[in-house]
Amino acid sequence: MKLRGYKLIKREEQEDTIKFIVKLRKGKRAVILCMPNRKVVGVAFVRNLKKLMDEIAVEKGVIVANARYTWAAKREAKKYGIELIPKVFPSFNIFKHKLVPKHEILPPEKAKDLLEKYHIEPHQLPRIKASDVTVIAVGAKPGDIIKVTRKSPTSGKHIAYRLVITDPKAKIRL
Repeated sequence: MKLRGYKLIKREEQEDTIKFIVKLRKGKRAVILCMPNRKVVGVAFVRNLKKLMDEIAVEKGVIVANARYTWAAKREAKKYGIELIPKVFPSFNIFKHKLVPKHEILPPEKAKDLLEKYHIEPHQLPRIKASDVTVIAVGAKPGDIIKVTRKSPTSGKHIAYRLVITDPKAKIRL
């Protein structure tokens, strides 16, 4: 939540599920369901989350589980715009490691300024896959531009920009 800039509004614990209601950067709200002890997350969980989202008028839903997601759950989540965090996602802050540079999503107005400054189109930027762990951690979607800031021994810091793309050949299993 911290990496994406979410602010905690409410936390509830029920049986084997922890429910967070958070405020997003743009003033919208989201519901995050954490299910650490589940082996499989099925379509029922996705439908229950969608029902909960409608009840409390929340725009975004996220399910975090150390489990396998069924095919039907993935399909329903895509249909409702619910994000499923894969079990292979690290449970620690990957940006604390010295070899992982800072990644952040460029706001649309800054992205437009960047493209105008260099007289380029987004497809001319270097790419980064949506399945990349750093992209998932910051919550970027295909089409977003990521700003990557690295420490450099010669220039102090180096800034690079990457376009997030879908990965049709992704072997990562949600």
